[in-house]
Parts: sequence; structure tokens; C-alpha cells
Amino acid sequence: MEIIATVDSLAQAEQLLEAGVDRLYVGQSPFGLRLPRSFSLEEISEMTSMAHQAGKKITVALNGLMHNKEIKQLPPFLEALDEIGVDAFTCGDPGTMLLVEEYAAHIPFIYDAQTFVTSSEQIKFWETHGAVGAVLARELTSGEIADIQSHLTIPVEVLVYGPTCIHHSKRKLVTNYEHIVKIEEDTSLARGLFLREPNDENSQLPIYEDETGTHIFSTEDISLMPFLEELYQNGIKCWKLDGILCETSNFVQIAKLFVEAKAAIEAGSYVATYFENKLAALQKPSRQLAPGFYTKDPNEVK
Repeated sequence: MEIIATVDSLAQAEQLLEAGVDRLYVGQSPFGLRLPRSFSLEEISEMTSMAHQAGKKITVALNGLMHNKEIKQLPPFLEALDEIGVDAFTCGDPGTMLLVEEYAAHIPFIYDAQTFVTSSEQIKFWETHGAVGAVLARELTSGEIADIQSHLTIPVEVLVYGPTCIHHSKRKLVTNYEHIVKIEEDTSLARGLFLREPNDENSQLPIYEDETGTHIFSTEDISLMPFLEELYQNGIKCWKLDGILCETSNFVQIAKLFVEAKAAIEAGSYVATYFENKLAALQKPSRQLAPGFYTKDPNEVK
């Protein structure tokens, strides 16, 4: 079993490793999408040493939507990461995969094409091209996830905690709107902007812009805490925690809770209600917890 967590600082990386997280997930803009922070190569090197000293691993995100400009910038970044000795990349762009093979052949990749990763046959294809794992789309149901893993020999990663991106555009949508209404305000993640659903004044869809474009998230955070034992029994043992909308210290506490849940499952003493209540107490009041697509009937997903 492996718990993977995003990172927003060197200090948090150390705290997450101390909490028992198995793999840190980091990256640099514009090569990685929706990262809590874009890290320099020096910082990635320091975190890699930190992780390896703790007997843990580090994955670098290369899951951005690469245009010609980004592709041209990628080779020196890959060469530097190869020298640093990171443990894996995530990527879904075939062009990126070719460059990984050329400039960082020692480092395996995990297939991550966002919403497109929805079948075992697709993952098998990329396994024949070197993939050592895959990140499943967030829009899959419990039966679909179990069925996909049952036909594979490589692990699939499932988001068990964190927000889901429901829209991404390479365009600066908020900035364009500000130009129309003649205002100029910060549109970054730190600003905390959000949209509302029509006729629902309580809805809050976080939105922000960065170098890779505009990102809009769902109103709820996914929590599969009630279903961790089921995931484990179905062979789903790579669990992702995404803290992009979490405060630093709060996310560390949430990670500790999932590490505790993992240990309880391995010991055969897992009580879902106990962990659900603990997570609810740590959750930001403005962000509800929900299972996302996991509990839906596949025939009802439109």
C-alpha cells in the first residue's frame, strides 16, 4: 500500500514524511498541472534527498498540456531530474514520454492523461511502452475502478482525498473577464476566488489562474475514507491525497489520519466511522466531503 501526497513547501515535505506518507508528489510549472506550489530544481533535489533518507519516494509531475514552447524547455529539466535521481514521472503526452526516454531513461513514468484514463486496455497499451502505473480518471465508479485493476499487473492510483478539477483552459479566463469589466485583481490560487452555480448561493467552485491557464474545481472535496477497506480488498493500494486547497498544517494532519487508516486496514482493525468522524473534524467548513463518482451507478453518469 502506498500513500501519495502533494507538497506546498520544504517544511511540509518533511512533516509529511514524518507523518508516514510513502511518496511525495511535486513539480514545476509549466510542466506539471495544479500543483500547490511550483518548486525550483534545487528544492526538488533537497526534497528527493529528504525522501530517500527516510526510505520514501518522490514523483515529479509532467502532466501539463505541452505546446511547442513547453516541449522545447523540457529536455534540460529532464536531464537535471535524472541527475537528481527522482523516482518517477507522471505524464500522458506521448511527446513527453519520448523525451523522457531520451533524456531521463533511468526514471520510469506513470501514465496520467487526466480524464482519459478510463479502461484497462488503454493502460495496458502504455504499459507496453514503459508505464509502471497509471492515474485513474476521477470520474470512475467503484465497480469500474475494481474492474480496471483486476485486469492489470501494474498499480492504479485513485484520489482518496482532495478536490476535483472540473474545467481547465489554457486561456486566462478570469483575467479576460477583468479586462472587460475594467478591474485588475490577483487571480492566483492564494487569492481564493470562487464561482457560484446559478440559483445556488451556497455553492463555491474555487477558480484560479497560473502559468498553465485557468482551473475550476468542484464544490466538494472527495473523501473515500468510508471505502478504503473496499479499495484495499479490490487491489487498489495507491492512494492519492491532494492538498492544493488545504492549509499546510491541516493537510499534514489529514495525511496522518490516512496513514493511521492504512495501518488499521493492514492490521484488520479498521472502523470506517471512527476515521470518517476524525476527517470531518479536520475538514475546512466551507468544503464539504463527498465520494464523488465512486458511489454512482455507471448507467446514470452523463
